[in-house]
Amino acid sequence: MKKTLLVFIIISSLFSIKAQTTVVDSVFVGGQYRSYRLYVPAIYTGATARPLILNLHGYTSNAQQQQLYSNFMPIADTANFLMVFPNGTYSSGQRFWNAGISSALVNDIAFLNALIDSLDLTYNINLNRVYSTGMSNGGYMSHTLACELSNRITAIASVTGSIFNTQYGTNCHPTRPVPVMQIHGTNDPTVPYAGSSSSMPVDTIVKYWVTKNNCNTTPTFSNVPNTSTTDGCTAEHYKYLNGTSGSSVELYKIIGGTHTWPGFPFGGSGTNMDMNASKEIWRFFSKYSLSTLTAVNESEQLKNTLKVYPNPATSVLNFKLENESSVSVIIFDVLGKEVLAETTQTNFVSIDKLKSGIYFITVKTENGTEAKLKFIKE
Repeated sequence: MKKTLLVFIIISSLFSIKAQTTVVDSVFVGGQYRSYRLYVPAIYTGATARPLILNLHGYTSNAQQQQLYSNFMPIADTANFLMVFPNGTYSSGQRFWNAGISSALVNDIAFLNALIDSLDLTYNINLNRVYSTGMSNGGYMSHTLACELSNRITAIASVTGSIFNTQYGTNCHPTRPVPVMQIHGTNDPTVPYAGSSSSMPVDTIVKYWVTKNNCNTTPTFSNVPNTSTTDGCTAEHYKYLNGTSGSSVELYKIIGGTHTWPGFPFGGSGTNMDMNASKEIWRFFSKYSLSTLTAVNESEQLKNTLKVYPNPATSVLNFKLENESSVSVIIFDVLGKEVLAETTQTNFVSIDKLKSGIYFITVKTENGTEAKLKFIKE
């Protein structure tokens, strides 16, 4: 997605981006520094945990362009969520996301997983409400996160993205229902609505997630009011409801739409202006939290009885679960790799073999109830 310098000068002058609320930083993952831009709304105080949205750029684009292009900032300023715009790595001189293309390439799942944890150390992130959206290649990557990082990503929205045929069926393993929104133009020349030799048709993608989530197979349908008669396209809205744990799948089918973000004022003919994709994505995301979509019974009461001390720990780390006699303990590092698993017939576990780093512990009782906590080994 290439945009001229002139277009972005115009966008920058029209859209309000406060320099003091856009943090430019990086995180070290996979042997390299990975950069990102974080938008923090002025109303954020850190007093309460706030949602986080990953917003992923398209192929050849970058974080700054995606921030301007999708223009979520006014929505974040009102709804009080944080939005991070990560940068992909380079392939043949162009930035891209390894959205299930090849395991031999950069591990972007590990990067985005670590980025969530890194931001959570500095900001008060509601880890029950972390979402991913993206344009084109960023939409592909959002689908990949729904498939392979469903323990972290609550729901996703893909704009002009798809799923590679090689991922379909065999390389998509969500552990619970993942709400999905797909926004796609029927005249998209870059990622065809009808699919290609490498990518799934959009209708097949929708059916795939409807089946995964056990939603109603017959959607509710409505036409988006044609408020803009000069954009060369119209929009249809399909909602597949009543999935497992309240999940759903939504499709905005842009009739005559091209490879663009609906609501972007400089997209030209084929950019739908009857709807604002960013507003619709937040409407969709705001309905869901990870705890209500997780198949296991994760009890807040159990979490409150789980004691981890000292935290941070310099040597021995102790775990104690009140009122339980037998528990299973699994510890993961920041990349989601399991580093320890054991079952004990007591409610006390002491561990001294962990290297320095950030970890997550999952404790499960005999009746299947789970509690999860983060801790640090110095």
